[in-house]
Amino acid sequence: MQEKTVELEAAAFRQLLAHLQQHTEVQNIELMILADFCRNCLAKWYTAAAVERGMDIDYEQAREIVYGMPYSEWKDRFQTEATAEQLAAYDAKQKLKSQS
Repeated sequence: MQEKTVELEAAAFRQLLAHLQQHTEVQNIELMILADFCRNCLAKWYTAAAVERGMDIDYEQAREIVYGMPYSEWKDRFQTEATAEQLAAYDAKQKLKSQS
């Protein structure tokens, strides 16, 4: 049963990555505001999982897996400047987190 669970989780993760790669209009700051994680967080988690398993995958390699291309290319093609409203919402969320 454990093997099937891992297969399902891996399939769901691949679908999440594909979804994020298809929806480049969704900015990382929006993900951080709404879900408290972003593509960079996924790359950090991926890197940490690799390290825990003795695998040699660094953060930039993990970001390329998550973004589907080198991060610098994704940033140039798709990243927009955060608006004042987005920055305010992000700051408000961070303040709430620090109070709990």
